[in-house]
Amino acid sequence: MNWRKWNNILHRDIGYISVGLIIIYSISGIAVNHISDWNPNYIINKQTFKIKPVSDSTLSSDQIVKKVLSELKINDSVKSFFRSEKKSIEIFLEGKTISANLTIGKVNIETVKNRTIIKETNFLHLNHPKKIWTYVADAFAITLIFLAISGLFVLKGKKGFEGRGKWLMLIGFLIPILFLIFYL
Repeated sequence: MNWRKWNNILHRDIGYISVGLIIIYSISGIAVNHISDWNPNYIINKQTFKIKPVSDSTLSSDQIVKKVLSELKINDSVKSFFRSEKKSIEIFLEGKTISANLTIGKVNIETVKNRTIIKETNFLHLNHPKKIWTYVADAFAITLIFLAISGLFVLKGKKGFEGRGKWLMLIGFLIPILFLIFYL
């Protein structure tokens, strides 16, 4: 069996094995590329409400929390709260933060939800698991190098590397080089 036949077999089979990882890394790559436009891991919703000002200085912090939540008609259980100053309170619930200015009755609620699938792909792409995943990611990178090089030799003739392939490959190298020259 000649080398080209083995090249094509390996390119095909390793390519099939790599599809899942390629999709995971691609979804995460797109998400992380646009991190300045959005949070790729979380959906953050901010709302502002008005409640009756809380002016009674005899109320405990626990009582103020109950009063604010009652005004907002929120029944979630409180994880914690704190008062950085007398006129304000921060209340932390599961996936939600409430910031209230007690003097004027202005309340900001920030709700945070996971971006399903994208958060998990980012977790893997950015190598947060560490340990064995580092070796999986390294093996995948080596696999991509193999697929790139073996792909050069799948076709023969004018449609293969000997024909237009070498010119298309050159363009692929020039694109990042030109961007580096432009940005540096």
